[in-house]
Amino acid sequence: MNGQVAAASTDPSALNRLHQTSIDTPFAIDPEVVAQELSVHPMAGLGDDEVVRRRQRYGTNRFRELKTKSAFAILAHQFASIIVWLLAAAVFMSLLLGDFADAIAISIVLVLNGAIGFFTELRAARSMEALLRITTTHSRVRRGGKVLEIEATALVPGDIVILEAGDVVTADLRLTAASDLHCDESLLTGESVPVEKQTSRMAEETVLAERFNMAFSGTAVTQGLGEGIVVATGMSTELGRISALAQQADAEISPLERRLDRLGQKLVWLTLVLAALTIMAGILWGHPLSEMLKTGIALAVAAIPEGLPIVATLCLARGMWRMAARNALVTELSAVETLGATTLILTDKTGTLTENRMTAVRYLLDSAYIDILHEGNGIRFCSEGRDIEPASTEGLAVALRIGALCNSAEYSDGPDEVRIGDPMEISLLATASAAGLARSRLLQTMKPAEKFAFTPQRKMMATVHHGDGHFLYAVKGAPEAVLNAASEVLGTEGTRAFTDADRAAWRSRQEEAARCGQRLLALAFKTAATPSEDPYEGLTLVALVCFLDPIREDVPGAIRASQQAGVRVVMMTGDHAETAAKIAQDAGIGTSGLKVLSGHELNGIDMAQATAEQREQLMATDVFARVAPDTKLNLVSLFQDGGHVVAMTGDGVNDAPALKKADIGIAMGKRGTQVAREASDIVLKDDDFATIIAAMRQGRIIFENIRKFVVYLMSCNVSEVLIVGIAVGVGLPVPLLPLQILFLNLVTDVFPAFALGLGKGEDGVMQRPPRDPGEPIVDGSRWMLIGYLGCAITFSTLAAFVIALFLLGLETERAITVTFLTLALSQLWNVFNMRAATGPFWKSDVLRNGYVWGAISLCLSLVAMALLNTDLSALLALPWPGLTGLLVAGAMSFLPLVLGQAWISLAARYSGSK
Repeated sequence: MNGQVAAASTDPSALNRLHQTSIDTPFAIDPEVVAQELSVHPMAGLGDDEVVRRRQRYGTNRFRELKTKSAFAILAHQFASIIVWLLAAAVFMSLLLGDFADAIAISIVLVLNGAIGFFTELRAARSMEALLRITTTHSRVRRGGKVLEIEATALVPGDIVILEAGDVVTADLRLTAASDLHCDESLLTGESVPVEKQTSRMAEETVLAERFNMAFSGTAVTQGLGEGIVVATGMSTELGRISALAQQADAEISPLERRLDRLGQKLVWLTLVLAALTIMAGILWGHPLSEMLKTGIALAVAAIPEGLPIVATLCLARGMWRMAARNALVTELSAVETLGATTLILTDKTGTLTENRMTAVRYLLDSAYIDILHEGNGIRFCSEGRDIEPASTEGLAVALRIGALCNSAEYSDGPDEVRIGDPMEISLLATASAAGLARSRLLQTMKPAEKFAFTPQRKMMATVHHGDGHFLYAVKGAPEAVLNAASEVLGTEGTRAFTDADRAAWRSRQEEAARCGQRLLALAFKTAATPSEDPYEGLTLVALVCFLDPIREDVPGAIRASQQAGVRVVMMTGDHAETAAKIAQDAGIGTSGLKVLSGHELNGIDMAQATAEQREQLMATDVFARVAPDTKLNLVSLFQDGGHVVAMTGDGVNDAPALKKADIGIAMGKRGTQVAREASDIVLKDDDFATIIAAMRQGRIIFENIRKFVVYLMSCNVSEVLIVGIAVGVGLPVPLLPLQILFLNLVTDVFPAFALGLGKGEDGVMQRPPRDPGEPIVDGSRWMLIGYLGCAITFSTLAAFVIALFLLGLETERAITVTFLTLALSQLWNVFNMRAATGPFWKSDVLRNGYVWGAISLCLSLVAMALLNTDLSALLALPWPGLTGLLVAGAMSFLPLVLGQAWISLAARYSGSK
């Protein structure tokens, strides 16, 4: 057959057949057949000409191009707001009517808003792109009978790739040779333990996590040697398929964007209705049509909170910068607020809740067990709650020696820490070293003599050591294999026969540990006069070692904080149900009995056609085990359809589709894959799960602050609309000019509103449940407050206007100045009406906000400048009103503050009585 393969590689008709061949299940075919199908000889590899032809056919082995978000796209995003469109329409109408000053002023608002958002998002986008850049990866291949090192992007189907410990697999390979080969596939399947590889074919229905004769792109070789034929490159790999799934997932519009759009749509109708009514009323009073059109524009300007986009953008940007200081890179401004609205966190297990490293936690001896406690960088050995010295317990000392000697990993805990190899072997070395039994020290007296590699058939490995006139056979392996091979057991009084009853008892202990989510290795030994005996006959069982992938230290506290905030945490993992359940219990997931669903149970439910009962079952589940990437995606959609705002955390390729689909995707920056980071809204650069809680708190504070300044802006703008509308409606002169309104909106609106947006928030913000995902920014009670405060400001301002016109006898222009001053001061004092209803006025968070006092001082200076600066007062048409006019304006401006505080006190008393 080899001759046929060699001939096929140069036969044009064979190449044509190759292009028409699709090996959908290479794992279900013998490697020789795969080589024949791909027209390659495993010992020779492809020729240079053949490589060129195949690259032309299949393209570059590039996983996915780094998509740079263009500056134009970022700029265009800043103007995708209905409020911005309304302002643009006002500019257009002002130009048509010849009001160039108004048009320029409104245009300045648009430019400021766009510039702030543009530079903030551009900075975040470029930071993200820098994080996603990776260095070039190389692979060793056999081509033309020679072993070469090439860039991974140059691989083509049919290439023969050579693997060894430490390599990253850069294409999907059908393995042709495997010697003690193990691959870490956690980023692809969610399994935290490296997978042992083999070459024999498997059944076609074998799931991805159990295709042991394949090495997949993106996984890492932890130990051993191997070779494989490239059967898929680029986006045709399993990793590429998941990446394509992530690209197809629709990114969700953030709740804040939806709320602002809804608010903007309401403002559109409010603006049109008020403008139409005022224009009609003015015409009925005999005002010229052109004058009333200008007044209509003034009302439109008054009704639209020009400061809202600017202040919202600045507040979100400040939240983004705060999170960046906490090592959380936020890629979208609205993501910070959306995380504050989160009601459900769907989290991966491996590497997110756990450290993605196996750690020895218990040694099961014949009549005792020894707990291994990991505290910081130290290890303690405990028996029945008491610390012990390992050397004082003979069985433990023997087990530690065997674990260190029967080992292929490299470990040192000095200044130059080394951890290379299988995580369980590394843990055995670390535990022995902590007990003073470092492998390097043991090998000084127990010289290596022979090594018997682990095989899938035996499920054991052995090393032989020469010392004290005999040879020690150190053996470790799967518990079932070692238990069957043992004939003796090491007890407290030395070795004794290993009976069937003993074997059954040890198996029971094994099953109990497995139910706790632990993985086990059995340790055994024997002594002999020569190094050539069968290593697996006549063994003395010493111990079972229990391993756990430990929970990250900050995770339980972070999950408790989430639950206190009313946010539910649900785990999704590719790991076994028992292991996942144990991790979930230790992490504190599930507050009323842990509910677990495994993959085969999920496969029986079509989520698209699920019944109400099935959906209820899924929504109540705390742990989803053995889930596939598309299942994670479907679960995100399921919870979103159930009314949740979903945050999804993960670090692997298998998490990417769900990360993109979630309302908030949160990726781990250190160990996360490029695909996961690129699909996310937030990247935790320090991989600290607790940072999520800090971001949630920041998001909640930002939303409450946004509510405060929206109420503030809207109440001020409502008063401006009512002042103009009522005055025109009853036949009075227009009390405010469009440019004056715009000046007030930019000065007395924006700066105090921004100061409100910078508030530190209330201390108990994370002790409240999350708000209803459908709750608008301005709910019913806040619309009532807006109307009440707007009417209070309107009453005091119109009263001042009437007093100036009729009691003081001022001409219209000077009376308008009194109106302008009264309104400006009323709006500034109105900021103190934004306090919380809890607690007295003098202890309110607004009074403690230094930014508020700074904003008021700045606004008072600008208003004074508008009145006293000759050029500015002429531009704004603000003649000096006289001392009496100033006193009237000052006195009337405090009335809305008094009325507002009365409302807040009554509201607090009413809510307290309820």
